[in-house]
Amino acid sequence: MKLIFSGLLIILLSSQNLLAQDSLAVKKDSIDSVSVAHLPLDKAYQFNYKKLIIPAAFITYGVATLKFDKLKQLNFSTRSEINEHQPDHIRLDNYTQFAPAALVYGLNAFGVEGKHNFRDRSIIYGTSLLLASAVIMPTKHLAKEERPDQSNRLSFPSGHTAFAFASAQFMYREYKDTNFWLGVSGYSLAVFTGVYRMLNDKHWFSDVVAGAGIGILSTEASYWLYPKINKLLSGKNKNSSVMMMPFYQNKTAGIGLVKNF
Repeated sequence: MKLIFSGLLIILLSSQNLLAQDSLAVKKDSIDSVSVAHLPLDKAYQFNYKKLIIPAAFITYGVATLKFDKLKQLNFSTRSEINEHQPDHIRLDNYTQFAPAALVYGLNAFGVEGKHNFRDRSIIYGTSLLLASAVIMPTKHLAKEERPDQSNRLSFPSGHTAFAFASAQFMYREYKDTNFWLGVSGYSLAVFTGVYRMLNDKHWFSDVVAGAGIGILSTEASYWLYPKINKLLSGKNKNSSVMMMPFYQNKTAGIGLVKNF
């Protein structure tokens, strides 16, 4: 199992390193002081099919596991290996799913600036969580996959893992142009979250892989949608301002919006 997750992490880091070479370098001072709405559209907001390869592969594998028994064998063998070690069930995964995004806000507060200012990145991250939630919740009720601990039939896909990888991809996109290794550091927390969803007997391996794909894809989509959403929120009144903040309360994720006209 360790080899599997190490392989997934290596694939992610390798693909992000290649994609980083296609990004445009943007001066951080201008980004942090001026809303992206007033800047020319750059590659950060352009659709690129290459960015879909990894998440699409993860999601496809997860969905295929629901239909093909041979693929399900990896779920059972992974769980058997975990149970042999009798791990303690801890709930750190409830917090690490948002840790990469929290690091982005914390680092910015201490002067380590990312690609966007507070307002812009809040819109992007909030959109990512909304997109992930919009995919995860209906899919859980449609798939009706039983959890390993048999607590309910909402196992596929893993919501915690989806949020964790959405947060990690968000951190990567914010820092890849200024500090690549800082940007990819969030993936270790995302992988930790996925592993602990299995150690806590809440998800199968395929649930975690599919959740990772959904999370990455939701963040990529949020960057592509951002210029359109920002234009809609800004409107014609240049003096208007918008404050958007993601929140998580009672196991529910969402986004708060305050607009001044």
